[in-house]
Parts: sequence; C-alpha cells; structure tokens
Amino acid sequence: MTNQPNLTDIRHFLEEDIGSGDVTALLIDENKTATATVITREPMVLCGQHWFDAVFKQLNPNINIQWRYKDGDFVEENAVLCRLQGNARNLLTGERTALNLLQTLSATATQSKAYFNAVAGTHSKVLDTRKTIPGLRKAQKYAVLCGGCLNHRIGLYDAVLIKENHIIAAGSIAKAIKKAREQTSVLIEIEVESMDELTQAIQAKPDRIMLDNFSVASLKKAVFINNPPIKLEASGDINLNNIAEIAQTGVDYISIGALTKHVNAINLSMRIEFTV
Repeated sequence: MTNQPNLTDIRHFLEEDIGSGDVTALLIDENKTATATVITREPMVLCGQHWFDAVFKQLNPNINIQWRYKDGDFVEENAVLCRLQGNARNLLTGERTALNLLQTLSATATQSKAYFNAVAGTHSKVLDTRKTIPGLRKAQKYAVLCGGCLNHRIGLYDAVLIKENHIIAAGSIAKAIKKAREQTSVLIEIEVESMDELTQAIQAKPDRIMLDNFSVASLKKAVFINNPPIKLEASGDINLNNIAEIAQTGVDYISIGALTKHVNAINLSMRIEFTV
C-alpha cells in the first residue's frame, strides 16, 4: 500500500474547506511569514506525513516542513511532530485540513498498534476490512500497516469474498467456489457460519475460510479439523478484550473492522508564530 496521497483528493479536501476563498485569512498581510509547530497532546503512532505535506504544498510549494519523526514511530504526549515555515495566510488556510488528515490516520495507526500488540507472541495476524472512511480507504489501509497489522482486500476487485447471498445464488458452497475459480485468479475466500458449512468449505478448497462469529470453542475445533490445512480467519464481535484469547486458538488471521471505523482522532494542535 502506497504512502503517497492522490493529489486530486487533496485538492478536493481543500476545496471543501476553502470554497470561494478563506475570508478570515484576508485579515493577514499577504506577504507576512510565520513559523508553526504541530504538537500531539496524547501518545500516538504517527501516520500521514505525506498527506499533511501535500495539503500545504498545494497551497504554496515554498512552505518548508521539517519532521522530527517518521510514519510508524511511536510518539510520546506533548512531543513536537514537525515545524513549518512560510506564508502566514497559507499556513492558517491549510491548518485544519492538514490536521484532520494527520489526526485521523495517526488514530488508525495507533489503534492498529494496540491490536498488533494484543496478539504478539501468537500465530495470528490482524487484518483490516473495507469499513473505512469514504475517500480515505487507501490512506487508512496504509495507516494500518504503520501500526503493524495487515491489509485484507482493498476493494471488490482484488479478492473474492463469498458470503451467504452468494452461496444461495450459486446453489451451494462447492458451486460458488468452483465458479469463482473459473472466473478469476485472485484470492478466493468464503465466509461460513457453522461447523457444517466449514466442513463443506474445506472440501471445496478455497484459499481462505472466514469463520464468522464462531465461539472460542468452535474456533479451536475448526483449527483441529482443518485438514488439509486452509488459511482460517476469525471475524465478528472481536475487540481488544477478547482478541488475545481468539488468537490463542491457532487461527491464521483475525479481521477487525474497528481498526478503521472505531478510531478516536488524535488530539493535535498547531501553534503559529508570526515573523516580525
């Protein structure tokens, strides 16, 4: 997953805020310069430098930004993340959009690090989902990687995920997997909701099986009967309170929607000092 933002997206983000023009920034002399520092008010995993930079570079390519940390670094409370210098109007105009991106992506990375740490020492890897903020999917999935977790499929185009309605339409688990094999070469995964469906799926040999809302006891049984072994993914109602126990069942993957949809934006602030 790339760490480079789509510049068209950045322009749209700025247009949403600026509209016909930043009328408040007109209070400042157009030639006045300033310096600014961005500070985190809580511990965090940093993510989103390139998105932050792109906001200001769109406004003025001469704004200078110097970072003290890199994406993926853990940063303590009250640390200065970066220093900016340039046109004062541009710094103030870009402040909110740039901070919004940085606080959201850092929140995703910080949340992901918490889940990564929760399964440390086990065989299981934590995956994200498609439950992302519209317009920020690739950015959030990059943030997940910064936090140490892994990406599930990016969209509907790069992997097959067969669910209940697909199975009903195809006629059976075996028929759904067979048809998918005939139509594409991407990863094929199927979601099952019972031990009987799991048995059928193992016999049909997909690349991965998602165990939806299985109890811990059922997950252990699924791992035991999974022969020949197919990659198993636990999903559904998993959080920081129970993920360690689920990881200890031996499943290969655990998918967590909360990595991207249950995030609390990091508390960041920008302090600006005008040059005399």
